[in-house]
Amino acid sequence: MKNIIITGTSRGIGYEMVSIFAKAGHRVLALSRNEEPVEKMKLENVTAISCDIGKKQDLAKVSDFVSSQWESVDILINNAGKLINKPFAELTSEDFDSVYKTNLMGVVELIRNILPYMRKEGHVVNISTMGGVQGSVKFPGLSAYSSSKAAVITLTELLAEEYKEAGPSFNVLALGAVQTEMLEEAFPGLKAPLSAEEMAAYIVNFSLTGNKFYNGKLLQVSSSTP
Repeated sequence: MKNIIITGTSRGIGYEMVSIFAKAGHRVLALSRNEEPVEKMKLENVTAISCDIGKKQDLAKVSDFVSSQWESVDILINNAGKLINKPFAELTSEDFDSVYKTNLMGVVELIRNILPYMRKEGHVVNISTMGGVQGSVKFPGLSAYSSSKAAVITLTELLAEEYKEAGPSFNVLALGAVQTEMLEEAFPGLKAPLSAEEMAAYIVNFSLTGNKFYNGKLLQVSSSTP
């Protein structure tokens, strides 16, 4: 039984991961601004906390839970994401701040809060997007989202180097098209080749075993464009 923290669990891939981990016998702390979808599943060994990872007071709730209930964390999956789909000329500085606050700074601050509870064998899995990969196909309207996710890729590589002796391991998955609400926001009407449940199963397996084979690596998990 491992202790696992997942962000962005109210819908899509994050929601499906909570169910898969719990049914496999692991303990899960599910973080999302809306905790009700996870609570309604009534899964054993799952705790849902209303948490905006962009707010320090909410992150303090996470640290308090871990220190009092678990004492250690085996896996942290930074899955939460915010997407604004607008032409660059229409994006405001507030739009960029909002997207980066969740997609980058929320990741930074949650990792900072959880690292003291992780051992060398632990695994931090950051979720990025193919649109954040250098040299990949880019799409108009996603400048804030994709650039913030590109920053997550570089952050992962840097943290893996900085913690390569003490651990934990850090890896980043750049996801292609998955049938989620966020995909519909980015590409209305597009039919993706993978369901949220299928991608969730892949990420679950990778988070449990991937650190045996990878550290500081970007894996492109995509069979299509986008």
